[in-house]
Amino acid sequence: MQLLIDQSNITRTSLGQDQAGDLQTGQVRVKLLRCALTANNVTYAAAGFVIGYWKFFPSGVEGQGLLPVWGTAEVTESACHDVPTGMRLYGFWPLADTTVLQPERDKHGVLTDRAAHRTDLPAIYNRYTEVKPANDREDDLRALLQPLLATSYLLRDFLEDKAFFGASQVIIGSASSKTGLGLCKFLAELSPRPVKIVGLTSSGNVDFVQGLGACDSVVSYDDVETLERVPSVFVDMAGNAQTKQRLHAHLADHLTHSAAVGTSHWDKFQPQIKLDGPKPEFFFAPSHVAKRREDWGPGVIERQITDGWKRLATDASSWLDVNVHTGFEQAQAIYDDIATGRAAPRDGHIIALN
Repeated sequence: MQLLIDQSNITRTSLGQDQAGDLQTGQVRVKLLRCALTANNVTYAAAGFVIGYWKFFPSGVEGQGLLPVWGTAEVTESACHDVPTGMRLYGFWPLADTTVLQPERDKHGVLTDRAAHRTDLPAIYNRYTEVKPANDREDDLRALLQPLLATSYLLRDFLEDKAFFGASQVIIGSASSKTGLGLCKFLAELSPRPVKIVGLTSSGNVDFVQGLGACDSVVSYDDVETLERVPSVFVDMAGNAQTKQRLHAHLADHLTHSAAVGTSHWDKFQPQIKLDGPKPEFFFAPSHVAKRREDWGPGVIERQITDGWKRLATDASSWLDVNVHTGFEQAQAIYDDIATGRAAPRDGHIIALN
C-alpha cells in the first residue's frame, strides 16, 4: 500500500496500491518499517512543486504525490552486491510499503541512491545510512528528531556565521514546532548568550514553549505588536502571511534579517505579499550543509548535527510524547490531524508498518 496526496489540495489523501516490478542489476527493494509524521512532512507536500519534493518518489498517478518521510527500512530483495538483504537503512522514503533504490556506497560507508530521476535533487535526501541492531526507541527518536533538529542546528550555525546580522534578539516563529523549539534550545546553549531568544507561538502553546526553559520571553501571535523594537532577526517556521506582515510592519527597519524556513501554517501562506523591512530569504538546509562541507570537508558538519540532535534527545521525554500508530489507515488519520492543525505540540507520531 501507499499513501497518496492530492497535489491540488494536500488535505485530501487516499490509499493506493504499491506497484512492485522486477529489480534491475544494481537495484535493491526495501520495506519501510517505521517512520515519523510531523509538520515537516506537511511542508514537503505544501512545497512539493516549488522545491521539488514530489520528484523524489513519482507515484505514477496523475495529480497524486507520494509523501516523503524519514524513517527506517529493511532490504528485502537485492540485485546489488554491496547491499545484502536484511540490511536496515535510515533515510528519506515515500510513505509506501516498498521502495526501489539504486545504491552506491562511498568510502565512508554511506549509500547514495543513484537513480536517474534523483540525480539533480539535493544530495542530502539521497543518502542512506546503515543502522543496527533493531531498537524501536532509538529508531523512533532518530526519525522524529534528526531531520528537524538538523535544520535547527544548521540555522544556529548559519546565524552564528553571519554574526546574527548584528541583531540583539532572534524571534522564532512557530516556536512550539520541533524545528522551532530545537533552534531555541541550540541558541540557549551558547555561552555567553549573544542574543535574546524570543519564542513566537499561538496563545494555546505559550505555556508549552515557556516550559522548555530556552526562551528569554514568549509572545503569542496575538501580541506581535508588543515585540521590543530593537535590531532583530526573524526566523519564520510557520509561513503565516498575516503574522509575517504584522511583524514586519511593527519592526520594519529594526529587522536586520528575515529567514523563511517552513510552512507549518501552510494554509495561510501567501508567496506574494507586501512587507516592510528586509525581503525574507529562504533558508534551505541542504544548501548550508553543502557550504559547510566545502568549508570544513566531508563529514564534519554531519558529525556536529548528529552530536547536536542526540544531545537534545537526552531530555526529549520532558517535551516530547512518542505515539506509535500501526498501518496506513492510521497514518492517513494522523497526517490529516497534522495538516489541519489538530496535532498537539508535545506529540511525536511514529507510523509502524512492520
